Order: sequence, then structure tokens, then C-alpha cells
Amino acid sequence: MTTPASAQLPELLRQKADQLRIHSIRATTTAGSGHPSSCCSAADIVATLFFSVMRFDPHTPPNPDNDRFVLSKGHAAPLLYAAWAEAGLFDPKHLLELRTLESDLEGHPTPRLSFVDMATGSLGQGLSVGVGIALNNKYLDKSSARTYVVLGDGESVEGSVWEAADIARHFQLDNLCGIVDINRLGQSDPTMLEHNLTAYQARWEGFGWHAICVDGHNHAELLKAFAEAAQTSGKPAMILAKTFKGKGIPFAEDHPAWHGKPLNPEQAEEAINELSQTLTSPSPAFSISPPTTVQRTKSTLHPLPAPKYGATDLVATREAFGDALAKLGEVNPLVIGLDADVKNSTYTDKFSKRFPDRFFENFIAEQNMVGAAAGLAACGKIPFAATFACFLTRAYDFIRMAAISQSNIKLMGSHVGVSIGEDGPSQMGLEDLAMMAAQPGVVVLYPSDAMCTYRLVETMANHKGMVYMRTGRPKTPILYGPEESFAIGGSKVLRQSAKDQVTIVAAGVTVFEALKAYDALQAAGISVRIIDLYSVAPIDVTTLQQAARATNNRLLTVEDHYLHGGIGDAVLSALAGDGIRLTKMGICQIPHSGKPDQLLDHYGINARAIVEKVKQLI
Repeated sequence: MTTPASAQLPELLRQKADQLRIHSIRATTTAGSGHPSSCCSAADIVATLFFSVMRFDPHTPPNPDNDRFVLSKGHAAPLLYAAWAEAGLFDPKHLLELRTLESDLEGHPTPRLSFVDMATGSLGQGLSVGVGIALNNKYLDKSSARTYVVLGDGESVEGSVWEAADIARHFQLDNLCGIVDINRLGQSDPTMLEHNLTAYQARWEGFGWHAICVDGHNHAELLKAFAEAAQTSGKPAMILAKTFKGKGIPFAEDHPAWHGKPLNPEQAEEAINELSQTLTSPSPAFSISPPTTVQRTKSTLHPLPAPKYGATDLVATREAFGDALAKLGEVNPLVIGLDADVKNSTYTDKFSKRFPDRFFENFIAEQNMVGAAAGLAACGKIPFAATFACFLTRAYDFIRMAAISQSNIKLMGSHVGVSIGEDGPSQMGLEDLAMMAAQPGVVVLYPSDAMCTYRLVETMANHKGMVYMRTGRPKTPILYGPEESFAIGGSKVLRQSAKDQVTIVAAGVTVFEALKAYDALQAAGISVRIIDLYSVAPIDVTTLQQAARATNNRLLTVEDHYLHGGIGDAVLSALAGDGIRLTKMGICQIPHSGKPDQLLDHYGINARAIVEKVKQLI
């Protein structure tokens, strides 16, 4: 392909944009659903980026040296697919397979496609992902690659967008360029600011960005704006593009009734004929600039040294997580740390002090932390993001989208359950097992002691896929030796005999309560089996089945978590149909502040309560 002369470029880009519009209309009309009007408003922006601004290998989207493009307004997916088809990645005829079961060209983009870094469509998330990619390129890979994120004007109301905006300013991400497609119309109403670009500019400049206002359908203005953004130093750039929804479709342009509606065949033919009138044949040829290659650090999988906890030590699992993460940083340069202003409680400060160049403080912005972690993972890093488990609920939609993306992020939630004590219910993670285990493919771990935690952190890093670890606040005894191994999907039988009458399944702090109950029951002549269920998802079905058969199908689960969706439900689901009789012990009401031991007793999950329950069962 040849590069068009600069004087011809705006006109040739206009034609390319209209071709993208035609593809989007055809695809959505064939599918019978989709968002052609949202594609049409952003077509000029995307055409300018793909065919003049971005440096990338169009045949190898995963090339880490490529400039990266994130479509935050994921409902404009047909436009994204059309751009890659026009760039030569695949035959445009496949665009007509949009939204079919046989095609990965889904209604909203997912990483089933090689050119998608993160699933989008739940609005307000793309900029956070872009922040993660930009952090990687600027601070880790030292790459000149730039990151471009196209947002809708409607989604800029999302608080997560402004979390990302603030963090991008803080880290001076001058390799990040956002573009807001200000087409004035939301799904059901006009947006709050409509076409008030002055107000948009004031907001982004107030957040420390270099804001540039343009006519989003004027390619000369767009080219100038992207050049200005690339020359901006010390701060990210935001291009505020005034556009019209349905641009190029006369009967739909700037019309509020056309959100999320495909054209019928007759309307599509009319629109395509109109758009085709000014296209030349053959279509304009563009030479896409190749990326600049940089050398990158590769992953190393050296085993961690054995932990140095003594048999009589008392160590909180959150502290052991911090120990292991710091050691992991020594043996694997791809491990990255993130936190949300609680690093002295999650103990990620051990990693941050040892590897300040690989640690990113996100302050109190949990949504952005998870989104940025996903962006880092898309660049091949192994990000560990930590905060209190209760605060991850704020980021749950980001977690959900990361799960859809099968992102290689590792999350740690600390300060779980009533065992945290006096801070009260707002600080107690009591629903985290339920929300994490609900996401397909997510590994959920709940270690009881420091040894188990330390080894599982290493396992997390080596596992390809999303992992969540639940850790506690109180210091607990050491249960395991330094050479003990812990596999994902495993468990540990801590006490057993041929005379066991009940199997007690516990995890985390309740393992120690179960062991105390075991001693009391033994003194009363009652034998029970104790299982440490450190892997909640996947769960050790075989060991649970064997234990159930050995104890007359009597199982008792004890957990510092709300009853619904926790360990009890995980065990019940795993053994459904096996004829078991399962009794669940957990938190049944909104808890109160108090001393940890008081609360464990008050809410019936301590050794005393376990002993009473076992005696009732037999």
C-alpha cells in the first residue's frame, strides 16, 4: 500500500470512515440487532486512528509493540470489527456473521478475538484498562507505544471514568489518549451535557488532562488533535469530539429513536446507496506504520524459598500474603503489585518497598485498580491487586468483566468475617466467597495459616487465569510444615479416624475453632473428621465424598461468612445427589462490633458452638 499525500489524506480518511459505516450497517441489518447509529458517530474517529495515527502490525494484533486501541463504548463493536477487517486482519465478508453463535464477532467485544484486550460493554471500564496498558508501556516496558481509548459521552457519567482520569493524571500518562465520542444522545434521553464541549473541556482540564475540542467528523481537525496529543508531555490527553449519532444515515442522524436499532433491509439499502455515492473505486490504500520494537523482560518460574515461620509463631494470613508477594517479586520480574491505599494492612507494602518500580498505588479507587490490573495482564504481566475484601464489592462489575475476559489477574481480599473485631459490619468481608465463586473459571482460595498462604501465593502466580485469595486479620497458629504443598482444587484432612461420626469442613479462622472443638469432642468420646477446605473453587469433591461416606453422610460446614453462597453452599453443590445431610454454620445476620472472640461466640461459629452442634447431630 502507498501512503496518501497529506493534502489528500482527510478526504481519503472520510471515504474509509464511510466504508466502516457501510460495514456496520450491513452487519447489524443482517444480524437483526445492534447499534449502527453508535458506530456511525465514531466512524471518523476510528478511521483516523486505524489508518493514519496508530502504529501497529495489522496481521498480529497481540504484538506487544503495537499501539493499543480500547473501545470502551463496546456497543459500537461492529465498527471495531470493520476497522480490523479493513486493516486486513480478516475478510470483510465475515462481518456478516456478527452476533451469531458460530462467530466470535459478538454483540460486544471479548478477548476471544485477538485484537481485544478486555471485554467491554459494561460502560465506564475501558479507560481504566487503558490506564493499565499505559502504565505498562511507560513504566515497565519503557515502550513508545501509545494507548487510545474511545469512550461514549453517556458513559463519562460513570464514577469509574473519573477514578481512571485521576490516576492517569497522577502517573503523568502522556502515552494515553482518550477520545470522547460526544454524539449527544444516550439510550433513553439526551446526555446531561449534550453538545456542551466547553463543560466537557472544563471537567477534563480540572482533572489535569490536556483537553482538545474538535469536530469529530472533520478528519483534518482529528489529525491535528492526535498530533497535538502525541506532543503533550507530562499529562494524558483527551480529545472531545462533537459528533452526531447516526452520522451518514439521513433519516437517523441526531435522532433520539435510533439507539440500539438496526436498519431494516430497505432502510439499509437506502443508507448504503447514499454513503456509496462519494466512494472511489478502488478504495483508498493506506500504509499502516509499523510499531517500534523493544526488548521485554520474560517470565521466570523459579520456586520460592521455603517460608521461615516457626512452629510456635502466630502469623496473620494477610501478612503471609505480603511476605510471599515480596519473595515472588524476587524470582519473577513479571509480577506487579497494586493496592488501594491499604498496603500497610494488606502487607503489599513489603512488595512496594522492595520493588517500587513495579508497584502502583491506586489510592481509594478500587474499580480503577481492578481495571488497571486487567490492562497490565493484557500486556503479559502478572498483577496482584489487594484491598479489604469488603471494598472489592465496589469493583465487582470490573471483576465480572475480567472474568468474562479470562484475565490473568490475581486479587486478594483481606479483613474478612466477624473475626476482624471492633471495626464493625461495614469493614467485614462477609459476601466475598459468594461473589467470587459465582464467576466462571475464577479460582477461589481461603488459606488458614501462614504456610498455606505463602505456598498458595506462588501457586496463584503460576496459574493462568483469574484467582481470588481471602485472608484474615487476626494472627493464627502455624498448622503446616514448610515443605507442605497446596494444589488448586485440593484440601487437607487434619484429623480422622475409623470411628468418625461427623465431618467438619472449615476454612480460614474457623479451622482453628474446629480443631479446638475436636479436642473437646474427643474428651467426650466423640470422634469427628476435620477438613481444611483451602480451595473453595474448584473444590475437592473426591475428598469430601470419601469423608461423607466415612461419617454416615453427616457433614457440618463452619465459616466466617454469610451462610448464603459460602463454603456450605459450595460443599452442598459439590455433593448434590450423594445423599448427604449437611448442616451449615455461618453468619446469619448483620454483625455488630466487638472483640473477635466475642463475635465468633456470639454468632455461633466458635469451638463451643461447633461442639454443641455436633452433639445435636449425633
